[in-house]
Amino acid sequence: MIKGENSFVPSVALRIAVRGGGVDAMALLLMDGGTVGGDGDVVFHGAPTHPSGAIRLTDAGDGTAWLDVALTTVEEWITRVLVVGSTENGTTMRDVAGLSVEAFAPDGTSVARYDVTEGGPETAMVLAELYRRAGGWKFRAVGQGYANGLAGLATDHGVDVARPVAAQVPQVPQAVQMPAPVSAPQSVPLPAQPAQPAPHAPTFALPQQPPMAPPVAPLAPVAPVAPPVVPPAPVAPEPVAYGPAWSYGPVFAPYTQSGRDNDVITVSGLPPGPVVVHLEVRGDGYTGLAVLDWKNKEKDYLVNSTEDDFRGRVLATVPRKGNLRLRLEAEGPWRVEVSPLAAAHVLTEGEVESRGPDVLLHTGGVADLAIQYGGDDNLIVNIFELARHDDHTALPEDENLVNEIGERRETVPLPAGPLVVQFEAADGPWRARLKRV
Repeated sequence: MIKGENSFVPSVALRIAVRGGGVDAMALLLMDGGTVGGDGDVVFHGAPTHPSGAIRLTDAGDGTAWLDVALTTVEEWITRVLVVGSTENGTTMRDVAGLSVEAFAPDGTSVARYDVTEGGPETAMVLAELYRRAGGWKFRAVGQGYANGLAGLATDHGVDVARPVAAQVPQVPQAVQMPAPVSAPQSVPLPAQPAQPAPHAPTFALPQQPPMAPPVAPLAPVAPVAPPVVPPAPVAPEPVAYGPAWSYGPVFAPYTQSGRDNDVITVSGLPPGPVVVHLEVRGDGYTGLAVLDWKNKEKDYLVNSTEDDFRGRVLATVPRKGNLRLRLEAEGPWRVEVSPLAAAHVLTEGEVESRGPDVLLHTGGVADLAIQYGGDDNLIVNIFELARHDDHTALPEDENLVNEIGERRETVPLPAGPLVVQFEAADGPWRARLKRV
């Protein structure tokens, strides 16, 4: 693969080799907003195993580090896994010979490989990433370097790294307390994915010439042409399937843009059809978002809120001809992400906990939807039935399920999927889950 390319990989227990002498490997598990949820989501030499057991880091001792990634057991609120490399002692990524990332299936078959040839004066680099797409996983060759090292890389993913004061004992790295994500120029972290635990400020020690953790099991060197057959890592049972894979609407790589205050956002090159627009604004003023039509006039109002620090996901439709254009009214820094419907959270019997408007999917059979709402204003919930709707460039007419004011508990019937469940208005916290019939 070359830089920027991506391809689907099998949703199995992959083994990822990071090759290159003098490079320390690590993995960052990111939530929907591009941030880690806690200290356990940074897998490195000092914490080589993720608390879920889904990711494990070992060192083969020959300039190769291994990341065992059991994709079927990665927690559902984790949307991306970054494969990161860093150097020390004045060495830059340009100085690393033979830097590459390669993913192997359990039988030893190579399913993706990226030879990094774009190294420069950086001391840290996102080499590759695994990310969820259309019910599966894709591998992307990233090659994004950070001249300011791991501190800059961490900051770019929503964490502000504060350097420790002078250490009392030389050569011993100190834990650096990372405060909760804060806004940075041109970057506002998105809200956490529903159904995830509340994030907390992660504690992470920046490596300062640390040795890699001892390998769990010795691994034979990997030949560049014929990779060895390696035994699969233990894999937990497959998760319960609640319905068929989502197949309605276009699938594309998400588009993101950051800015500040009022703006007009143009998203070009997307296939026509319904999409999810994820908006977060840091500020205490009015937030409005509207779609502009071909006459450049406001057509559909997606957001109309006076809530402080607005965040939410809303539905929009990319026109059959032309670009998706959005007029944003905001006071403060903001970030917009446009993603396919397939990227929305799928309803299950597990509880979804969120705040603000949202877009959910129901892929199973007849069920009841239990909702607990803690806001003071309107709660409006609609559904779009897609079972007999064959036009993937548009949504059918919606059907209203809930239109109430104030705190309440509701249980409403849902027909069989596929359905889009739209929390059109919810200016407060809410919970939702399926009850099987």
